[in-house]
Amino acid sequence: MPDLLTHALVAYTLAVGLSVRYRWLTPPYVTVAMMGAFIPDLTKIRLLVPSWRLEAWLGLPFDWGALHTVGGTLVSVLLGVTVVRRTDRWRVSGLLGVGAGSHLVLDSLLAFPAGRMKFVLWPLTTYRPVFDGLFLSTDRWPVVVAAGVAASAWYLRYHRGSADT
Repeated sequence: MPDLLTHALVAYTLAVGLSVRYRWLTPPYVTVAMMGAFIPDLTKIRLLVPSWRLEAWLGLPFDWGALHTVGGTLVSVLLGVTVVRRTDRWRVSGLLGVGAGSHLVLDSLLAFPAGRMKFVLWPLTTYRPVFDGLFLSTDRWPVVVAAGVAASAWYLRYHRGSADT
């Protein structure tokens, strides 16, 4: 999968782009969108606590991989929104969703040997469309492109002379 830096840079670019339209979207809110890009990779907690161990402790079927799907990401966003002030919940939920959604979209563009898209659409569907993918998880060019686009967005939004800044 694209590395975390790529996910953060894509979320940054999207949030900075949205900040042109929405004046309330200040740099702290841009950071919230970047944090949202890390939500699907909460599945990495399986390195510390394997799914089978949590399954035995809960007595219910459990798999950390569900967090890397639309349904698991939605639940994570809803849980994350509960720790912010009531007045900011809609904004934070939207920005966490933008970051997490961009993560899932990037991961769905990966090329897999089976020639099928990654399983990210659960619980909407378990279907995995046939898709050759745009890049491998080992490719370095996505982070280079994301860094270039993010730097351009940063410059255009915060350092280009304009009447609204």
